[in-house]
Amino acid sequence: MTILIVDDNAGVRRLLKRVIAEIGAAVVECSDGAHALAAYIEQRPDIVLMDVRMPLMDGLTATRQIKKHDSLARVVIVTDYDEDELRSLATEAGAFGYIVKQNLTRLAELIRSAIEQK
Repeated sequence: MTILIVDDNAGVRRLLKRVIAEIGAAVVECSDGAHALAAYIEQRPDIVLMDVRMPLMDGLTATRQIKKHDSLARVVIVTDYDEDELRSLATEAGAFGYIVKQNLTRLAELIRSAIEQK
């Protein structure tokens, strides 16, 4: 299994790698939404963990691009913002799930669920 982590904060990427270490997946990192589609095409990850607010291109736009390229892509939004409107926008963009960074306890479970449904 391969997971693509897209976040502009290197510390958050390290944290996410620690949280998902129990899954035993290979991890690919990308620091902005602008490079997320190219990384997705090159690596063909099983899951994408996508931040929302990043420079160059936001995560919702990057999610739309990935889903346009591969309708079966599983993108989980991982953000600091626990907002209903943002959750709705993420769903409209094609995100499989939405997790707030302050509560990553469900992340491994959500990833397993995404893999099972793929």
